[in-house]
Amino acid sequence: MADQMHFASAITIEDSIETATGDLAAQIRTQMSGQTLDLALAFLSPHFGRVATSVASGLREALSPRTLLGCTAEGVIGPEKEIERGPAIALVAGHLPDVDLVPFVLPVTDWTQTLDSPAAFRQAVVAPAATRLFVMLADPYSVPVEEVLGAFNSFYASVPVIGGMASGWPQPGGNALLLNDHVLSAGAVGVAFAGDVEVDVVVSQGCRPIGRTFTVSAARENVIVSLDGTPPLVRIQEVVAQLGEEDRALLKNGLLIGRAIDPHQETLGRGDFLIRSVMGVDPESGAIAVGDTIQDGEAVQFHLRDAVAAEEDLEMMLTPQLFFEPPRGAFLFSCNGRGTRLYDHPDGDVSLIRQVLGDVSLAGFFCAGEIGPIGGKNFLHGHTASLVLFRPQSRAH
Repeated sequence: MADQMHFASAITIEDSIETATGDLAAQIRTQMSGQTLDLALAFLSPHFGRVATSVASGLREALSPRTLLGCTAEGVIGPEKEIERGPAIALVAGHLPDVDLVPFVLPVTDWTQTLDSPAAFRQAVVAPAATRLFVMLADPYSVPVEEVLGAFNSFYASVPVIGGMASGWPQPGGNALLLNDHVLSAGAVGVAFAGDVEVDVVVSQGCRPIGRTFTVSAARENVIVSLDGTPPLVRIQEVVAQLGEEDRALLKNGLLIGRAIDPHQETLGRGDFLIRSVMGVDPESGAIAVGDTIQDGEAVQFHLRDAVAAEEDLEMMLTPQLFFEPPRGAFLFSCNGRGTRLYDHPDGDVSLIRQVLGDVSLAGFFCAGEIGPIGGKNFLHGHTASLVLFRPQSRAH
């Protein structure tokens, strides 16, 4: 029998290092049936933050993965459960024959020098030819992640980057990033995938559009001055006037705006917009501030977010995967504003993924910002579920 790609995933709520790592190792060994581990991703609740080095050592000793990657997280996601509070570790591991895995570290450094130079960036992030995916975990307090993703977009164009910002600690220096026998409190860690692997990335922003699309007729930095020649506040009032009572009630959760990834695309729908928050309104001028830099001529549309929209969007984004063979494994990076902060029931995202895709070996965490591609470019998101699915390259289309 040919050597085949295989994944396993596990979660534990044991609160001692030895018991937790032993529990995880036992679950993984049972599922892997003696296969060696090329990669393991571990996500640790804050309870394990100060002992992350010991957790990493225990997992490496018990499972001997060729590459171990991980971070601390406000909450962790296992194959069937999302643990948002309390001690927990989630782990996903893979046997990946004929797949090249090249880990990298982006330490806190002179970011300008690293990010502006193709040679310097490629020296920091060494990737094989025909790299198919980067997975990156970063500390939100020390990494200019949007600029880092801009460098990936420039120097590794069209290669998806997926991952998230560590969320286990509310101040600088408290997060832990794991890479093999290294534990960092700042910077970023990751791994490049190349070789016999097919990856599909699903980025669900969990929103639905309201009203029509507008063209930005005047903007400066993150302030939109006019939409189709009219102050944005007037346009918002026009859109709100057409909403039903239920949708108007959702405005208390905040109004969102979508930037069209391709402004020249004639028909725009879900998945064609990069979603950002409306940060504030100037009642005198009618201008609005948004959570991104906006250019004149962009196409934009207002959006709402609620639990129903989030479920509908994730299911819609997952459904095309049913045309392919089931994925062997998956990593999930979900916003820490999702989970029971969004849904009225636990295990919201992971239960829907299992409902659509079946019993997939999956683990992930609740992030302080999610990384994933939209329209062929990599972005930092909020309130998003970013999912990557792995299959052997020989899958049938």
